[in-house]
Amino acid sequence: MTTALAHSRSMTTRHLREIWRQPWYVAITLVQPVIWLLLFGALFKRVVEIPGFGGGDYVDFLTPGIVVMTALFSAGWSGMAVIEDLNRGVMDRFLVSPVSRASLIAGRLGQLAITITIQSVVVVGLGLAVGARFPGGLAGVAVLVACSVLLAWSVGALSIGLALVARQEETLIGAVQFVVLPATFLSAGLMKQSLAPGWVRSVARFNPVNWAVDAGRAALGSNVDWGLVASRFGLLTLLAIACGCVATRAFHAYQTSV
Repeated sequence: MTTALAHSRSMTTRHLREIWRQPWYVAITLVQPVIWLLLFGALFKRVVEIPGFGGGDYVDFLTPGIVVMTALFSAGWSGMAVIEDLNRGVMDRFLVSPVSRASLIAGRLGQLAITITIQSVVVVGLGLAVGARFPGGLAGVAVLVACSVLLAWSVGALSIGLALVARQEETLIGAVQFVVLPATFLSAGLMKQSLAPGWVRSVARFNPVNWAVDAGRAALGSNVDWGLVASRFGLLTLLAIACGCVATRAFHAYQTSV
């Protein structure tokens, strides 16, 4: 176990260095959620006046949704780097080395967690800068970030698993686009669920994106429903474990095929 953790830490560091060597990629991943927050916040700021929304400031409502959306979009493309490693023969070289096999997946998920945490802090900081108020304080922000990381681990693990099985960028791109946008709009990320059609509310109950948004938004509120937060956090944890198992099985399938 100690060896696996050490190798996972080393692989996480390797993947972080890969990102750091691509400054434009780093800039885009940080700028994109900022643009979403500013544009959506300005475009839909009067939506709080719709009867049934409940009033308040739309930026307060929107910020947790943008944090979760950012985690979802970033995690969806995790498999692209795996396909690049497959095509360049990097993965095969790791397989003939003494590196822990679990670390080959855990390292990427570790890098993803650090990236999501930084992005989330940037978005929350910008939300505060443009007038958002979060009565839940640091504890609420921590819950929001943790739920975003769990969601990212789930989606990232599935993306990595698909990359190991399909080994084609086109397949991964199609799958990500097919899942990410519908999952976003079938949640409370941008609009209050009470104003959504009934079938959307029904689907949202089983949507992990909605679980993360509900938990994060509840934790940032003034009267925190910790029962709701705990239930959504538990569901996200179970999902992350299940998706990790799927990615592990996909890795074993890749090993047997080479």
